[in-house]
Amino acid sequence: FSRNRNPRQQRRSPTPSRDPSTGPSSPSSPNPTSGRISPANANGKDQKKPLYLCSPFADAALVKGNFKTIVMLPKYVDIMEWVAVNIYDFFTNLNEFYGVIATETCTAQTCPNMSAGPFVRRSLNYLWTNRDGKQVTLPAPTYIDYVVTSIQQLIDDENVFPHNANHTFHPTFPSTVKTIYRQLLRVYAHLYHAHFDVILHLRAEPHFNSMFAHFLAFGREYQLLEVRDIKGEVNSPTVGVGQLWERWKERGIL
Repeated sequence: FSRNRNPRQQRRSPTPSRDPSTGPSSPSSPNPTSGRISPANANGKDQKKPLYLCSPFADAALVKGNFKTIVMLPKYVDIMEWVAVNIYDFFTNLNEFYGVIATETCTAQTCPNMSAGPFVRRSLNYLWTNRDGKQVTLPAPTYIDYVVTSIQQLIDDENVFPHNANHTFHPTFPSTVKTIYRQLLRVYAHLYHAHFDVILHLRAEPHFNSMFAHFLAFGREYQLLEVRDIKGEVNSPTVGVGQLWERWKERGIL
């Protein structure tokens, strides 16, 4: 395992680049070919069981067995390096997956809110905190573009993600990667909620499920994810992808 990593190449977001700290900009143009219905237009009622929780889709995977075996820290590898490299891979893979799946289907018209479940579930509707510290509602593609842009800026900053062994990790690195993890989780949750039909159409559910299970297992192994971020509000029924988390735990995947 080499500590001398090459500088990261700039990754392009699927939507036009914007400054994530300045708040929302003009909404994306609607896709006239899209016939999808926005999850936010569900008349405030819970819908039937999501496809991603139905068999056989929920159990489709490329990797069999428990994901804990592939997230263990390799011998002689610095834990900060291990976390940094995996964060980069999770971000890159999810960004590219989103670019393939949702560029045409995730628009301001189909996804006017960044959500991961019925609009009435407050814990499943995500707000963006702008430069003034105010939380604002954004269309999902705008929110995700802000996430991609902000994470890319962090990865490109050698003070946050050192590119070689001559630089040490900043003391705030653990808190930084926790924030990154929370935002990536929200992107995963939105794709499961709003675009799993596209994933099924492409027959990509085994790949996507394995990516997400790996992401969850790694996050829990290194305490990057809070259970409440996955399962929802404390002392409330598990919602959204939290149900997938519980299903996979019962089956020994996580």
